[in-house]
Amino acid sequence: MERTPIKSSSIASIGYDPETQILEVEFRHGGAIYHYAKVPPEKHAALMASDSIGKHFHAYIRTHPDHPFTKVEASGEAKEAKA
Repeated sequence: MERTPIKSSSIASIGYDPETQILEVEFRHGGAIYHYAKVPPEKHAALMASDSIGKHFHAYIRTHPDHPFTKVEASGEAKEAKA
């Protein structure tokens, strides 16, 4: 998935696939990449348009129970992180 570089102290880049509704987030510290599921296009658009992407992400996606996530390994394999 292609990601867009982000100006954020915690997030390095964000990618999105509207067909699968997967949000891909690369974090600055450690370079970990996570996939967040069931993120509708309007929620992705609101995230990208927000004044603080990191705060918006934490408030509306990262801590939201409707968006299960997986940590993506460098090899391309996914590891279940949260159901």
